[in-house]
Amino acid sequence: SVIALAHVRAVLGIPIVGTVPAIKPASLATKTGVFGLLGTKATIRQPYVDRLEAEFAQGMTMLRHAAPELVAPAEAKMRGEVPDPAAFRSAMAGLLYQPQGDQIDTVVLGCTHFPLVETELAQAARDLGHVREIRFVDGAEGIAHRIVHLTEGQAWPEKPAPGLFVTTGASEQILAYRPALAEYGLTEFATL
Repeated sequence: SVIALAHVRAVLGIPIVGTVPAIKPASLATKTGVFGLLGTKATIRQPYVDRLEAEFAQGMTMLRHAAPELVAPAEAKMRGEVPDPAAFRSAMAGLLYQPQGDQIDTVVLGCTHFPLVETELAQAARDLGHVREIRFVDGAEGIAHRIVHLTEGQAWPEKPAPGLFVTTGASEQILAYRPALAEYGLTEFATL
């Protein structure tokens, strides 16, 4: 929540970049004026999502669907496993089978895990008979722009240091994720 993020910023005393669903980019991308938001149960009901919709999607239709069942398949994919396609069909059906869902041409991936399974979600939409091509959007570009802004003028080392992945869980739990994390430059691991 916004309040929790303010507390984290105050305690750490360093810039913290929060994430919000990419409603503005989705509203700019949609050609039909109907777009979807896939997120966790908490995300799709947040007041800030209502504010983003009111500010950027006036005159449009944003259909929301809570799809927490996508987190486990996304993590399975990161471990190198093949996730069950039923979870992707269920999530997409939750959007596409709503009134006006057949007009969806853009879907906001409102959870940090969901971009990992974008290909599977696109296939699920086709499997469900959705005839429109769907563009998926997430907050990565907005986060990158914010980080560039916050670090403007900062001196950077000539070559990057090894990426550090920090977990509050048991270090054994992340062993299966190490190959996928290494692809993102996260090669060192620590537990708090």
